[in-house]
Amino acid sequence: METTQDYFFPPVSFKPLLTEISELLRSTSSTLAVAETTTGGLVSASLLSVSGASKFFVGGATLYTTKSRRVWAGWTDENLVNYIGPTPELVTELAANVREQMDVTYCIGESGATGPTVPGAPFVHVAGQTCISVVSREGFATRVVNTGVADREKNMMAFAKASLVLLRDVLAGDVKLEQQHQPGSEGNKL
Repeated sequence: METTQDYFFPPVSFKPLLTEISELLRSTSSTLAVAETTTGGLVSASLLSVSGASKFFVGGATLYTTKSRRVWAGWTDENLVNYIGPTPELVTELAANVREQMDVTYCIGESGATGPTVPGAPFVHVAGQTCISVVSREGFATRVVNTGVADREKNMMAFAKASLVLLRDVLAGDVKLEQQHQPGSEGNKL
């Protein structure tokens, strides 16, 4: 067996944040799902590290490929044809689809580019940048995070923490939710 040093998860800096998120979700009997891409399951794993997570965590999907987005997040041929890379709108749509499918109060969506390399044209990816969205029935909040580095592992952890911070900010009421546009309504379609 390897030393316990190899088993420190989540990072110590995540623990107060996770405790606060857990308390906020439980105090309102809210439920949560996760639709993450470049964090590779770290957001879900971090939330599941909290004792009693089954009271609020319903499930998570790592939507790393367009195939997984089609199967698990409701992507259509139109989404695939029009895909140019992660945007706040795209991530909000992923989270909205997963929130609806999982019938939860909130869903965190995340998609970006961890680096060190990124696909070329026609895709618009910036190494070290991710888009994050928290979606509820009442609306959504988005954040674009740019670490300025192309280190894959560091970005995965930074993106996971930023996703949790946005969730906490929404739950605490520190971020006002924008109203969602419903499919077929005037304006942008999520």
